[in-house]
Amino acid sequence: MPRFGLRLTVALLAVAAVAPSSAKAPATPPRIFIASDSTAQDYKPDKYPQSGWGTMLRCAVDPGIVIENRAIGGRSTKSFMAEGRLDAIARDIRAGDTLLIQFGHNDANMAKPERYTPIPDYESNLKRFIGVATAAGAHAVLLTPVTRRAFAGGHPTRSFPTYSDAAKRVAAETGTPIIDLAALSERWIEGVGPEDSARYYLHYKGAAGAPGYPNGVDDDTHFSELGARRIADIVATSLSELTLPIAAHVHGDRPALTRADPAGGPAC
Repeated sequence: MPRFGLRLTVALLAVAAVAPSSAKAPATPPRIFIASDSTAQDYKPDKYPQSGWGTMLRCAVDPGIVIENRAIGGRSTKSFMAEGRLDAIARDIRAGDTLLIQFGHNDANMAKPERYTPIPDYESNLKRFIGVATAAGAHAVLLTPVTRRAFAGGHPTRSFPTYSDAAKRVAAETGTPIIDLAALSERWIEGVGPEDSARYYLHYKGAAGAPGYPNGVDDDTHFSELGARRIADIVATSLSELTLPIAAHVHGDRPALTRADPAGGPAC
């Protein structure tokens, strides 16, 4: 090699050795990030039995898999981003991680303008969430919004159909995997039935079994411990069927998520 070419090669190698890298090292093992609302979030013990499916998803994966549950109540795609929560995920997520994205409950709330997100904006926002994962070399997964407990003629009604349909359009346009949690959870509560499904949501008289609600509670949106376990089981089944690296870390047998009686907390 000519002397000049040799000197140039050495110089370039030296620059490469000291130049800071903007790429993040892959997470080992891969993590699951959850961007969502109160249906998925973690709760303090004083709110028991209110539980989120994101909490219970820990019972479905290998012990080394960390779940970064960034879900928080009352947030839509709009308010989640406005508060810098998506930016925080962008700073932390790494190659090989998985980002589960489930919104719609609060996006549909026209009574609260800080939350309300029209369908075109909802679609654009979902693409921004997907973009954060893609830019980091992570894997985005969309979820349609989990069902509320609402029946008509003995059958569950679709809770947020326009938002579910919008999420499906975004998934198709971007080639992003999607879990149709709306349809899957509707099918589940239909099998359970209008009356028996109450135990999976927040329906308690007085403080019996619900220390977080001493005056009782009737809530067809949020989950009891058992309800959160069942929804997590549905999500886990769907994750295991995706052609993503995280699928290999989902347990086939998940007795903690199908137990008949509550454990009194999020224990697996």
